[in-house]
Amino acid sequence: MRLAGKRIAILLAEGVEDLEFYVPMMRLQEEGADVVAAGLDLRPVRGKNGLEIAPTATIADLRADDLFGLVLPGGWAPDKLRRYREVTDLVRAMDADGKVIGIICHGGSIAISAGIVRGRPATGSTGIKDDLINAGAHWRDEAAFRDGNLVWGRVVADIPAFCRELVAALVERV
Repeated sequence: MRLAGKRIAILLAEGVEDLEFYVPMMRLQEEGADVVAAGLDLRPVRGKNGLEIAPTATIADLRADDLFGLVLPGGWAPDKLRRYREVTDLVRAMDADGKVIGIICHGGSIAISAGIVRGRPATGSTGIKDDLINAGAHWRDEAAFRDGNLVWGRVVADIPAFCRELVAALVERV
């Protein structure tokens, strides 16, 4: 229970990659974290693979000061979420505060729109490799790694490595 009482939000929208949402959520809950499923509104969404997820909070109601960490899963949801100022403002605020942000697969597109990747190493789905590079990130083809407060994961197959890095980064900040 190394993260007991720590509030960590996972952002979601229609088409979120189910496994990149649920596996980190369960792993963080195993460590005692208070995990918030945050959507644009409170209506349930369908994950990319058909699972229904009910948000427990809205992104607009989240404040960086109230969160210990943030997770940006992939799927098709990041392309929707990156269009909303409350999303990019939250990501920028978390990064400015040096709080841990876990980013996996297409979640990097939110980080691009938030303007936090320039000059930093990054990974994700090869579908956004060019986008990350064009945004000034330094592409690394690795399963998972940390760069300061950012924890990067490549794809679904790399979820175990991503979760190990994410939990380690969060525990170090307790």
